Amino acid sequence: MRKTYDVVVIGGGIIGMAAAYYLSQANVKLALVERKYIGSGSTGRCIGGIRQQFSTAASIRLMQESFKLFSQMEEELNRPVEFHQGGYLFLAHTAKMVDVFKKNIEIQKKENVNVSLLSPEEVKDVVPSLNTDGLLAGTYCPDDAQAFPFPILDGYKEKIEQSGGEFYLANPVTTLKKENHFRLTLADGTLLEAPKVLLSAGPWAGELAKQLGLDLPLYPERHEAVITERIPKFFEPMVVDYRPDGCYFHQLISGQIIACYTPVPNVPGIHEDVSFEFLPQIAWRMRRLIPDLKNAAFLRNWSGSYTMTPDGNPIVDESSIDGFYIASGMSGHGFMFGPAIGKHLAQFMTNGEWGADFSEFSITREFKSKENLK
Repeated sequence: MRKTYDVVVIGGGIIGMAAAYYLSQANVKLALVERKYIGSGSTGRCIGGIRQQFSTAASIRLMQESFKLFSQMEEELNRPVEFHQGGYLFLAHTAKMVDVFKKNIEIQKKENVNVSLLSPEEVKDVVPSLNTDGLLAGTYCPDDAQAFPFPILDGYKEKIEQSGGEFYLANPVTTLKKENHFRLTLADGTLLEAPKVLLSAGPWAGELAKQLGLDLPLYPERHEAVITERIPKFFEPMVVDYRPDGCYFHQLISGQIIACYTPVPNVPGIHEDVSFEFLPQIAWRMRRLIPDLKNAAFLRNWSGSYTMTPDGNPIVDESSIDGFYIASGMSGHGFMFGPAIGKHLAQFMTNGEWGADFSEFSITREFKSKENLK
């Protein structure tokens, strides 16, 4: 079977789905290809945080736009998405990290982010049960938020289908070629053709790009997460401990607590297995911060991939191959960036204009600067 489209989107996570949604609103004939099911990659394995506290103006502005889109989703997608402004609380236990926070706040305040540098006593006011031993300072933005990925993806899918978009699920791309147009062969033998392709396949993007001769600086690594039983809600923000043996977690509307930490050293490659050390480590790290969590029971843990770049910022751009667009390397921020990136990508793919400064995410940048709030 051979079918032709204006655009083929590879990847059914938040980036691909958001871009496909906005493309479909512009009457673009499109198909979306996903190797498993919608959200089966990084998006469906994330913990749902949405923050404006970044270290560059471009990322902050992008997140402010994404934040606005998230806040409108329940009405736009006609379903609850559990958008909740619980805030983000960053914790500094070293003088070096305090300096980082201060420099970032200067940038954030210039972009009108509602963020404050807090003393340990003020941090305690935000989360009374927090252990502040060794804490030097915190930054807090009460406007930051959380949302539930799956209903957002479902809502996008419904809207895309209503606009005529087609889905090829559980049907990965096996070959990708460029002749006059792009030719994609799927696992079941289906052949798709289009003049434009968006590669938004998360940790699988690098290998697919190699089929067109592109060597992208994308490095998948494993991250694990856990969720607890429901307990009475007793704190609001996402708590982020920036110590090397720190962690980050927040309490959902349901009362469950969802948590992660960044392993040192990292575990490179695409993995969906879990380690023996994660559960005892995350338990110790969470309880060290909030001792009242000592009796919270874990229900389930899982893993997924962050797709990293050398500078911790995503690649969102048209490649050197005309009509071949890249949106990958989200470095753990794909869910929160997704709606705004998708909207601007759709605009860029249809009329060649970004509508915002995307130079920070250019495929040709030198990757010298660093996002210091990963």
